Amino acid sequence: MKKKILLAVLGILVLIQFIRPAKNVSDDRTHDISTKYHVPLQVNSIFQSACNDCHSNKTIYPWYAEVQPMGWWLADHVNEGKRKLNLSTFTQLPIAVQNHKLEEVIEMVKEGEMPLASYTYLGLHPEANLTNEQRALIVRWAEHQMDSLKATYPPDSLVMKRRTPPQGS
Repeated sequence: MKKKILLAVLGILVLIQFIRPAKNVSDDRTHDISTKYHVPLQVNSIFQSACNDCHSNKTIYPWYAEVQPMGWWLADHVNEGKRKLNLSTFTQLPIAVQNHKLEEVIEMVKEGEMPLASYTYLGLHPEANLTNEQRALIVRWAEHQMDSLKATYPPDSLVMKRRTPPQGS
C-alpha cells in the first residue's frame, strides 16, 4: 500500500512539471520609472539586485523556478510584487499614486520590510540583503523625488482621493 501511495505521489510530482506558469520576461520599459525620474547608478544597481525581480517586468529566475510547485509560488510572488509596485509601469500611474508609491518605498525600506525576508531566506539572493547605507540611499532618493513632485505639481494633485462606498452599502 505504501509503495502505491509513493508511486502515485511521484507520478503527480512528475506530471505537475508540465504545468508551468507564464514567465515575467517582457522587459517593456516604455513607462519605466527611469523615463521620468532620475535614477542614479547606485540606486539603479540596488533596484537591479534587490527589487526588479519582483517589482519590474523582467525577472531573472533562479534555477529552482523550473521545479514545480516552486515555480508556481515564485510566479505568484512576482505577480503580487508587481501588483503592489511595478517600476516598469510606474509612469502610467496617476501622479498622486506615484507620489504615494514613493512614500511607500520610503516606509518599507526604512522599516526593513523590503526586500522580503522570504527573498533572502536561507542565504538565497544575498545581493538583496541591503546594508544600512543602501537603505539610506534609496530613502534619500525617494524623498528627493517626492520633493521634486511637490515643487512641480499643485499640492492637491499629489493627494490620493478617498474612495467612498457606493450609496446604500
